[in-house]
Amino acid sequence: MPRLTLIPPEVDAYALAHTTPPEPLLAELQEFTYATLPSAGMQVGVTAGTFLRMLVALTGARRVLEIGTFTGYSALMMAGALPDDGELITCDINPRHAEVAQRFFDRSPHGRKIQLRLGAALETLETLRGPFDLVFIDADKGGYGAYWDAVVPKVRPGGLVVADNVLWSGRVLSPEAPDDHAVVAFNAKAAADPRVEQVLLTVRDGMLLARKR
Repeated sequence: MPRLTLIPPEVDAYALAHTTPPEPLLAELQEFTYATLPSAGMQVGVTAGTFLRMLVALTGARRVLEIGTFTGYSALMMAGALPDDGELITCDINPRHAEVAQRFFDRSPHGRKIQLRLGAALETLETLRGPFDLVFIDADKGGYGAYWDAVVPKVRPGGLVVADNVLWSGRVLSPEAPDDHAVVAFNAKAAADPRVEQVLLTVRDGMLLARKR
């Protein structure tokens, strides 16, 4: 994940100060991730995590699918808005990340709603049956297009697909690296898909919300 460059630090701090603070376990997870993992920048922040949690609550979602667990911050955020019998399936390919995530899931009262699937996400998706109420994509950018193709048929009518990092620190305007071009291609693919209506939001590094028709 690129470093966030779209929001002035003082504006980001102001937004954070006016956002409901995370539960102590989530704050601990965030601190642990930054202290122990060199790839900590991939972690969904408080603002984006709270936004996801609110989307789950507002849509009344009962089944959520996440592609890209990392250390579990976004999964725990979303699971907190699910009903007691809700289900969140989260996919990751990195055993170290999955181990950290599961350790924190086990300590949360919402962890029992979460199923962590370790392995290549596209292979996992082939084994899953819909419908899902909300899907969150936040994994390798080169795979975004394939993930889209795999999950849109599994989303219920009226359900949401949410994709993170779709502004890619502004590099979508002048793409050079392969991941830059992959994000540009994904955004164009989503915008041209007649199965959804979408809005690309400037929330931190950009979030695409696509509602299935």
